[in-house]
Amino acid sequence: MEQFFKAIEEKIRKSGYPGEVSGEVIYNEISDEAEGQEKGSYLFMKKQNDDIMFEYRVDILEDNINLATLTIHAPERKYFIDFDAE
Repeated sequence: MEQFFKAIEEKIRKSGYPGEVSGEVIYNEISDEAEGQEKGSYLFMKKQNDDIMFEYRVDILEDNINLATLTIHAPERKYFIDFDAE
């Protein structure tokens, strides 16, 4: 799992986002939101602090979840991360 968390963090850093992120925290947040939801695609929004909001697009599948995209809304700009793209 540690490699998975690091991969999330790496993709976010490559977007140019300068803030601190934790792949483990992100994974736990989307897992909590996905709990009990039906299969499908969802947008989950999480306010990180007064200025930063994370918008996750998550696909809930039969036996797992897929973090498809993350848009970080920051005062200076939006950062878009496509986790499905290579």
